[in-house]
Amino acid sequence: MTGSSCPWLSSDLALGLNKRNLWYRFLRSAWLQHVACWLVHRYIRFVYLTNRWSVEGGEWPRRLTDEGRSFIVAFWHGRLLMMPLAWHGLVPFHMLISAHRDGRIIAGAMTYFGIETIAGSTSRGGSMALRAMLKRLKEGGCVGITPDGPRGPAMTVSTGIVNVARLARVPILPLVYATSRRRVLRTWDCFHLALPFGHGLYRWGEPIEIAADLDELGLECARRVVETRMVEMIRDADSRVADRRSRQEVAAGADGPARHAAGE
Repeated sequence: MTGSSCPWLSSDLALGLNKRNLWYRFLRSAWLQHVACWLVHRYIRFVYLTNRWSVEGGEWPRRLTDEGRSFIVAFWHGRLLMMPLAWHGLVPFHMLISAHRDGRIIAGAMTYFGIETIAGSTSRGGSMALRAMLKRLKEGGCVGITPDGPRGPAMTVSTGIVNVARLARVPILPLVYATSRRRVLRTWDCFHLALPFGHGLYRWGEPIEIAADLDELGLECARRVVETRMVEMIRDADSRVADRRSRQEVAAGADGPARHAAGE
């Protein structure tokens, strides 16, 4: 079957290429990037202010900070959006962000929250990023890493974050969030777009200590521990905000007939 016999195929392809070209042009415009960064940061604040948030495990980052220990915060790439407002701000925080053009918008938005970014990843272009992370951790700061970024697979931890913790001799602190109102986008990371006017939950996990003398097998075992812990935490957080929303809907449904019977 030739291209001439399938005009819809060529038109769809052309439409896709045009959209991609427009996106690349957008990313090359410094002014448009600045506007996008500002809009993203305002949306994050709006969602935070219009949701009722609960925090669990918040004593863990405070305890490590009080002890003068640096640590790595691990969170899934698909739950990156609301992470800036989970940070307690007691020590400088640095977030590892992809050096790709898309990452520039995220990095620009993070600066509005006082978060510095490190360009690179734990797998691609990692040597410079690794040195920068080790330096920040040695100086007493903390580093945030998405262990399944920048390209996935989603919710699969790479050995990179474990290796950074091993070299820096710092623990890994898992962090997840969930919201009752959200949209899950059709992206590789199933991006969780939090929506306003609901309930949100931040959950910090216990520190995961990484031994400095791990061999290749030990790194793999530690990687599995981090992945298992984070998967369990995110499932639990999603389940709990969903349960709370269900209880509220049931209560609202019960109140409705009662008010109607009372003649309200």
